Amino acid sequence: MSFTWRYLVRPDGSFSRIGNLNGSLDDVSDEELARMRPADRDDEEQPARPCSRCGSDLLLHWHGPLGTGVWMELCAACDAHRPAARAFIRWHRDADRDPKALPQLFEDWESETMHAHGWARAQEPEAPFSPPAPPGLTPRGRG
Repeated sequence: MSFTWRYLVRPDGSFSRIGNLNGSLDDVSDEELARMRPADRDDEEQPARPCSRCGSDLLLHWHGPLGTGVWMELCAACDAHRPAARAFIRWHRDADRDPKALPQLFEDWESETMHAHGWARAQEPEAPFSPPAPPGLTPRGRG
């Protein structure tokens, strides 16, 4: 089983992130995805929040990974000195933003923000070694 994220970027720079279990959304176009998850859904509306550090408007506020209890904030005033946050701020403000850049920008910003809270992203585990099947064996159901 594999799990990745699929991102849907709206023209104003807002976006939603949808779990893509076993590539189930790989063949779904952005237009179809937008129809499945319209921008005006009540559960996606996030109330405007001021930055908890300086009080100015946030570009983005997002829940951290499950179980961490971290609330991530992207503030142009407070986070411009951090490399991943600065890149994300530039992308968000750019009217000609490339939606394909969002997954990496978001992951980098999430990693940087979580690191500032004392968390580190775990490396993907390697598949355990499995010797090849002996030649001549017939799989079940065939033969």
